Amino acid sequence: MSDELEEGTDLTLDFAKVAKIGRDGHQVVPVVLQDVESGEVLFIGYANEEAFLATLERGSAVLYSTSRNVLWHKGATSGDVLELVDVRVNCEQNSLLYRVRKAGSGVCHTRDSDGNTRQTCYYRTVVDPSRVRFT
Repeated sequence: MSDELEEGTDLTLDFAKVAKIGRDGHQVVPVVLQDVESGEVLFIGYANEEAFLATLERGSAVLYSTSRNVLWHKGATSGDVLELVDVRVNCEQNSLLYRVRKAGSGVCHTRDSDGNTRQTCYYRTVVDPSRVRFT
């Protein structure tokens, strides 16, 4: 990821992301990760069957990286583990909700201007069709 994408104020949505996942043949479902205490959505990831089963076994969020084609245990390197409280499935059984509790100092792999791990990956607000601002 580029610094401009993660730290800039130009809005450049990736409308091709889901199509790319399909073209690449990834067998995944979207996963919404929600802080059980605040109700805040932390980020959206993807799980294949292996990641889903690993999440249930570990009791903490394990996801599948569609860009790197690997499983990743959230917090394995950063210490920002997301402990699993429960897993919910939507009506069509094509997405999951992981209700989690933060066990580290933050959530996002990016850091704020003070160098702290951000508390959510949703740290910018859309201002207009081409710009965002930091919240």
